[in-house]
Amino acid sequence: MRPTSPAPATTTVGIVGGGPAGLLLARLLHRCGIDSVVLESRDRAYVEHRQRAGVLEQGTVDTLRACGAGERLDRYGLVHHGIRLRYDGRSHRIDLPALTGGRSVVVYAQTEVVKDLIGLQLAGGGPLVFGARALAVTGADTARPVIHYAHEGREHTLTCDYVIGCDGFHGVTRDAVPTGARRLYERAYPYSWLGVLADVPPSCDELVYAHSERGFALFSMRSPTVSRLYLQVPNGTDPADWPDERIWEELDARSATDGPWELARGPITAKSVLPMRSVVTEPLRYGRVLLAGDAAHIVPPAGAKGLNLAVSDVTELARAFAHLKETGSGELLDGWSDACLRRVWRAEHFSYFMTTTLHTAPGQSTFDTRLQLAQLDRIASSPHAAAELAENYTGVPQAPVPVPVASPS
Repeated sequence: MRPTSPAPATTTVGIVGGGPAGLLLARLLHRCGIDSVVLESRDRAYVEHRQRAGVLEQGTVDTLRACGAGERLDRYGLVHHGIRLRYDGRSHRIDLPALTGGRSVVVYAQTEVVKDLIGLQLAGGGPLVFGARALAVTGADTARPVIHYAHEGREHTLTCDYVIGCDGFHGVTRDAVPTGARRLYERAYPYSWLGVLADVPPSCDELVYAHSERGFALFSMRSPTVSRLYLQVPNGTDPADWPDERIWEELDARSATDGPWELARGPITAKSVLPMRSVVTEPLRYGRVLLAGDAAHIVPPAGAKGLNLAVSDVTELARAFAHLKETGSGELLDGWSDACLRRVWRAEHFSYFMTTTLHTAPGQSTFDTRLQLAQLDRIASSPHAAAELAENYTGVPQAPVPVPVASPS
């Protein structure tokens, strides 16, 4: 006898991918009385421990609070009112609230965001199925697309009014869109990041972005006792080629300044290499299949935009679905792709600017280095240039969170 499916056979919105984008979309839809099912290929432990970005824009923080995911964020998140640029032996602080009318950012690990959203979903949301590997999405241009997935050795189908792909760039949802119906814009970078976690308090209470002829370095944190650190390295780097002492020495060299500065060192607990690229898929909708988050676009991490763009995507999308439910009009849903792409390209440009201004390309000429230093001097000396950076860093204001039809559960 065939076992019962782990999820209903039909739903209004089928969401492929249980990362922050998929989970937040499900939460927002639930508050508006719209049913959904989230299918996640990995198990819960894996999802809750995937290390990703940890800098949340003001709009992202506001959205998480509005949907009920703000309790732990407000308790453990680290509010940052500035960032520091380190270059040519100098250090300059960007005062975010002073330059943006009061906006700031919060350092709160994506792992914690995911834990919060999973807890809400399991406590009172729609079905969230772990270990459900999407095999294909069919019927994208029909009124009822279908997600085919495997769970515990059995194949199942989920018939939907709409399918939302939150399953990343290599997920199956992208394949539901014919290649002739989408355009891909892509840029690869000639360097990667070596990211490390270290059990040591941060050397600075704000993020430090360091430009050096030796390469870029970023000093961040996961908590008051755990540092998150990055070094620019060549593409194809093996983390095993970077023993702990080499990492600390290089971080120290790249952050050198004429002012007081002491790099705090401690046990390194994790190392990984992150390739860097910019990718945008257009449009974000084909028929009744829509792409959000990394399935739709990827940004290099220097601008801290990846998670924030995903939040913006699904907040706009939930608002469009709520409008459709309340009025019967698909106007917002029809315009969703164009609205999102305007924000996406703004974020892509800012991330490209931060990346190319702060990194040293292989074989870079002294002329190009002087151009980078001139740009950094411009930011340090001009309130207008500093405000442009601060406004982009804290994020373009996001769409309002859709109002729930009833008190959230």
